Amino acid sequence: MDGLRLDKWLWFARFLKSRSMAQGLIESGEVRLNSQGVSKTSVAVKTGDEVVFYLGRRWRRVKIVGLGTRRGPAPEARTLYEELPPPDLPAPE
Repeated sequence: MDGLRLDKWLWFARFLKSRSMAQGLIESGEVRLNSQGVSKTSVAVKTGDEVVFYLGRRWRRVKIVGLGTRRGPAPEARTLYEELPPPDLPAPE
């Protein structure tokens, strides 16, 4: 697999309960992929990419280590990313 849509990956990794919620997060402008702001849900991610997003009143920073093929149970979802220290960014307004 070459890549996977960012909204689908966020859903596979169980950060959000639905793909439409993942799409809303991306469209809000609070997601960065490899230090670049993204607003298109269809942007492709691959292993090694770094994703930063604001969720649950805090910034999350993760490195993609797997793309996944489905939305599986939480233990399986945790194998798709490596948690990194959060960035020092202010909360969005």
